Amino acid sequence: MISIIDYDAGNLKSVEKALAYLGEESVVTRDRDIILNSDKVILPGVGAFKDAMDNLKYYDLVDVVHEAIDSNKPFLGICLGMQLLFERSDESVGVDGLGVLKGEVLRIPDKEGFKIPHMGWNSLDIRPDAKLFKGIPNNSYVYFVHSYYVKAADERVVAASTEYITHIHASVEKGNVFGCQFHPEKSSETGLRILKNFAEL
Repeated sequence: MISIIDYDAGNLKSVEKALAYLGEESVVTRDRDIILNSDKVILPGVGAFKDAMDNLKYYDLVDVVHEAIDSNKPFLGICLGMQLLFERSDESVGVDGLGVLKGEVLRIPDKEGFKIPHMGWNSLDIRPDAKLFKGIPNNSYVYFVHSYYVKAADERVVAASTEYITHIHASVEKGNVFGCQFHPEKSSETGLRILKNFAEL
């Protein structure tokens, strides 16, 4: 069973639908016991960093996230859910993230001819041993929608990166913690394979 954490940050149904398509059992929940008793946990999310942290606190989910991660179960942050795993974000100065991984979230810099938010398909430079990308060819395309990007303090946790105006850490992997800045649930066959790889960890 995969728990999809519900903290009013959107994008839950598309993740649930993608998992169902793969034949994986999942539940959208904010119930502590269900989350901690599930085999794996996904923290999706779209929207603003501060609002998301406020909601996690409001629903008493901050400690639950840490407990789930500390219990060594596979944990996947998607889009804003990945950003929240880091220490802070330019989007909400003074607001602490979950601090599970060291690093920060920066705004994609402006550049003439490029649109922000970055919306669309970009290819990934994939680290060969990355577990989420098992069986996925390097330079595969995935779908992004974001104005901010993660800059991990430790390059060794970066599982895949992409270029859009700047160098973007598109996926991270450390122990049982995984993150995707892009939306695997909206990334066609490649995205479904990523979710399948996570489900099979």
